[in-house]
Amino acid sequence: MGIFKTAAAVLVATILLGVVSAAARAALGVSAVALADNDCTLESLRGTYVFAASGYNIVAGVAQPKAIVEIIDFNGDGTLSVPAATRSVNGAIARSTPGGTGSYTVEADCTGTIAFGPPGPGFDTFFSTKANKLWMIQTDTNAVFQGTATRP
Repeated sequence: MGIFKTAAAVLVATILLGVVSAAARAALGVSAVALADNDCTLESLRGTYVFAASGYNIVAGVAQPKAIVEIIDFNGDGTLSVPAATRSVNGAIARSTPGGTGSYTVEADCTGTIAFGPPGPGFDTFFSTKANKLWMIQTDTNAVFQGTATRP
């Protein structure tokens, strides 16, 4: 009887995992078919994007609001540049001078990473199979910050 309960539990867990995975893909606007037929490579992430994000930095246990709008130029080879950016951190506005740089990775499943700088923040990325839109979440400690980058 115990073997049947274990087998049933494994079957239920497998079904739930599939449902959760499908729901996550649907939330990102990516179907299982699209992932199977993707063309997600360094070269597919090329061109100019506008990144808009908001969230918080956590400083001494206190959440400080943060927002940014910036232009990101992906070069199709794992490198990027930032010709312009405006950010607000806890109400203090700062504009970046052109010349910011960074790097990025792309996996076959349309996920990846971005590292601005150095030194600079890091992000996990998820993007559409045509790379028209990226969803980004900052992965640095004491940051709760996410947004989207789209081709204008």
